[in-house]
Amino acid sequence: MGQRYERIEGRIRNFIEQQPVFFTATAPLTGDGHINLSPKGRSGTLVVIDELTLAYLDFGGSGAETIAHLREETNGRITLMWCAFAGPPKVLRVHGSGEAIFRDDPRWAEFITHFTDVDGPSARAIIVIHAQRISDACGFAVPFMEYQEERTQHAEHFGRKSEEEFAAYCENKEHVGVSLDGLPALPLPLPQRTD
Repeated sequence: MGQRYERIEGRIRNFIEQQPVFFTATAPLTGDGHINLSPKGRSGTLVVIDELTLAYLDFGGSGAETIAHLREETNGRITLMWCAFAGPPKVLRVHGSGEAIFRDDPRWAEFITHFTDVDGPSARAIIVIHAQRISDACGFAVPFMEYQEERTQHAEHFGRKSEEEFAAYCENKEHVGVSLDGLPALPLPLPQRTD
């Protein structure tokens, strides 16, 4: 039987921090727009800031659908989900509103300090989620899966790029400046970092 929680604390926070992968879901306001669902990983890229706030690093390497949906006027809806692939079964969801903090935002310097183990030129935004509903479900149908190790290709590939090379990469990638539905996504040219 699922439960709702008022805050991200105690065993709920521990559960979030122990999972090696999570999923994000967003959608545009228009009924015929594309729903986006993305897996996220890389150790150290998701943090619980306080009892109702989470943040994760948005990296280059894919489109910018989440950013576009969060930037859409009166939208900002986002759901994060974690599944227990080991241990007791659980699916946890945080429904909320999100915002993208870009590299030239004065708040960047404050928020980037939460990510002590991960940074680099491929961090193009910080996604901040303000929790509005926190709930779990049984997860009885989620299979057991064994975590082996982090994939290193993303960090290695983008770690070799200079700021200028990464900015050029973003400008040449389809669906970074605009979403699949033509919504403004990542500001281009890529803003310079404020830190």
